[in-house]
Amino acid sequence: MKRVWPLLQVLLALAALLYLGPNDSLLGGETAAGTVRILRLDPRFDKLVPRDAVLEKVADEFTWVEGPVWHKQGGYLLFSDIHANAVFRWKAGEGVSQFLYPSGYTGRAPFTGREPGSNGLVFDAEGRLVLAQHGDRRIARLEPDGRLTVLADRYQGRRLNSPNDLVFDSKGNIYFTDPPFGLPLAFDDPAKELGFQGVYRLAPNGTLTLLTRELKAPNGLAFSPDEKVLYVTDVHPDQAAWWAFDLRPDGTLANRRLFYDAAPWKRPPFFGPDGLKVDHEGNLFAARPGGLNVFAPDGTLLGSLETGAPTSNCAWGEDGSVLYITGGSSLYRIRLATKGIKF
Repeated sequence: MKRVWPLLQVLLALAALLYLGPNDSLLGGETAAGTVRILRLDPRFDKLVPRDAVLEKVADEFTWVEGPVWHKQGGYLLFSDIHANAVFRWKAGEGVSQFLYPSGYTGRAPFTGREPGSNGLVFDAEGRLVLAQHGDRRIARLEPDGRLTVLADRYQGRRLNSPNDLVFDSKGNIYFTDPPFGLPLAFDDPAKELGFQGVYRLAPNGTLTLLTRELKAPNGLAFSPDEKVLYVTDVHPDQAAWWAFDLRPDGTLANRRLFYDAAPWKRPPFFGPDGLKVDHEGNLFAARPGGLNVFAPDGTLLGSLETGAPTSNCAWGEDGSVLYITGGSSLYRIRLATKGIKF
């Protein structure tokens, strides 16, 4: 795994950050697709993102979209608009419709912050939607009758900060991150009850375990295909990076290490990496300011999808080869030559 950037990759990443014009070119090639571009840095990238691939914008005019998840049986995508406190549904041929409101803050008093809504979304083994709810500061499950069941809202009697992203493992445990971005004043909010930002595991029996408090602002997370590694992003400007942890047999974490430094993409107010997904070969598709990076399992930056927007997350959809990407106010998709896991 890469701890130090090769000089050439640093220069290429910085060039990509400038969003070169459609007639410019870089080593490895750059494909223009409207207002978005595909940057190729390594020959292995072509095996994942075909030369004729198009990054297509399929929906727009939201505020801050996040947490995309594909519903296999229904053939549609759900995603959060955090500022709008809503979950939206997108389906080919039908477009966008509102799926759930309110999605993250259900209180009666006006919410005084900017991010009341749900963030990460995932379906459980029974097809029920599980939400990371910013405003209500909890993990909740949407039941078939429309009720919300609270799965976790406190650690050792203290309220969680504002759960951000979540993922199931093959045993039915939910791993989730808990930065404070859903609180009106974030790290300095007087209602913040925990003195740290954690990564947790919620067991099917309801037991909540703190796995690490080493990260300053844990955000996105995803497993390797064999569930031996958990990747977690830290968006805090002091240590913005993609991190990797080994998973012990009991599901706890060990051996935190830097997977890739996100410093070249720091840009206020979006300082670091966000959500990510992994394909069946272990390659990472990782959102960050301005686009989405593609990493090999060994930590090599293979290329990127440059949206020109503060890109938040992604999800596998359709037959598993289509990647849906949330970026700023827009939703994108691209058909790849690989397939995802847990889509």
